Amino acid sequence: MKLSLATRIFLGYALVLLTFGAVSLFSVAELHRNRLEIRLVSQGYLQLSQDAAALETFQTSQEKDTERVLEQNSVETRRALIRLASLYYAPQMAQRLEAARAKAREVLTFAPEGEVPFVMELDSRFAELARNSQAYGHAVEAVFTALASESPESQEVARATNELRQLESAIGRELRVLRATLTNRIRERVDGAEERERRTGLTIIALSIMAIGVGVGVTAWSARTLRPVRTLIEGVSRIGRGDYSAQLGVRGEDEVALLAREFDQMARSLQAREAQLKSQAEALMRAEQLAAVGRISAQIVHEVRNPLSSIGLNVELLQDAVDSAQFDSQDTATEARELLSAVTHEVDRLTDVTEQYLRMARPARPDLEPEDITAVLDGVLDFTREELVRAGVEVVRDFAPGTPRVLADQGQLRQVFLNLLRNSREAMPTGGRLTVATIPQEGDVEVTVRDTGNGMTEEVRRHLFEPFFTTKEGGTGLGLAVSQQILQAHGGSLSCQSIPGQGTTFVLRLPRA
Repeated sequence: MKLSLATRIFLGYALVLLTFGAVSLFSVAELHRNRLEIRLVSQGYLQLSQDAAALETFQTSQEKDTERVLEQNSVETRRALIRLASLYYAPQMAQRLEAARAKAREVLTFAPEGEVPFVMELDSRFAELARNSQAYGHAVEAVFTALASESPESQEVARATNELRQLESAIGRELRVLRATLTNRIRERVDGAEERERRTGLTIIALSIMAIGVGVGVTAWSARTLRPVRTLIEGVSRIGRGDYSAQLGVRGEDEVALLAREFDQMARSLQAREAQLKSQAEALMRAEQLAAVGRISAQIVHEVRNPLSSIGLNVELLQDAVDSAQFDSQDTATEARELLSAVTHEVDRLTDVTEQYLRMARPARPDLEPEDITAVLDGVLDFTREELVRAGVEVVRDFAPGTPRVLADQGQLRQVFLNLLRNSREAMPTGGRLTVATIPQEGDVEVTVRDTGNGMTEEVRRHLFEPFFTTKEGGTGLGLAVSQQILQAHGGSLSCQSIPGQGTTFVLRLPRA
């Protein structure tokens, strides 16, 4: 089960509260136990021990009184003292024993379960003392009876006296044992309480340290859990500054991780959108440049084309006149013909330049028909074979079998391929390898023209398709711009890949027929 971030943090701090609550409950429980122990000792065993000591003192005093009575020579005096003892001792002893038994029964109400048998044993001992006290009263009566006669029998008096002394000794011994038992029990409970208090203190310290450790651990875990929030804030700040390459890379399944992944996706989308806008801006800039070139070219063509035609016609007429004219020497005739040939060459070159400007200014709308792209490439390569061979260029045709037809204007497509082949030849002045390949794609056909020339830098490649940009001496910088314009009009594209020192590859894409 996946828990939310808030739930996990709540559970962590709930664990801390439970830990400290457990420590507190343990401390309260131990304090309550110690309070019961103190009450048991102070209000129970200690008072019972005091009662036992008072009974023992009372019994000792009675034994001494009995000795003094029996030492009296006067029978009348002994009778009176024994009578006084029977009227005083027995009721006092019974009253004190009853009070001690009541205290023992009271102790039973708050004594721990483990102490109940001991308290009940104390109660039974007090009951036994009460019975012995009653027997002692009867023994006192027996002695009184034996001494009451005018001539007491010495044997009867001795027997009654002996029985009285035995009962006194038994009661005294029982009281001493009872008091010693209570004293030992008090000592045991006090020692146990001290040991338990020491263990309780150590346990509370250990539990407190553990609770603090749990608290620190939960705090560290919470800080670690919330750390992606800081990363997210930094990423948002970078996006705000225009850096769309920010990627958080937060893992997990909580809300922050999901938000971070959505943020990464948004950053990628913004980066792609920015690249698209940049590409569109560049395309718009090129379109504006081409529009300006178009306006300028139309004006140039209008102003230059007709004079060039007239110059060309007049040069042809001059050539005819030179051919039929008489010269003083053959060198003069040859020089005149060379000058006219140079003028004709320059006029043709200017005518070609004006035609390029005219195509840039008024691009012809392509007449799209299903064309066999491999046949068009074969025709262009055959046409330029001699030129490429003279330049020392080896041509490799890597056409995929069953390359589908494309929608294209064959004439414009030949113009593009001728321009690319000429550029590749010029990029390999000392010869090299030219590879032309076709690669069928899902919705279009890809044509690659790869040379092994010197390649170009990234800066050059970035401006390669801009009008009037050229790295060749005497170049117009319109060939690749016109080629890209033609392919875009076909619904395709033209791009370039180049590495300095490793050659250049032009990639054309044309839609399938």
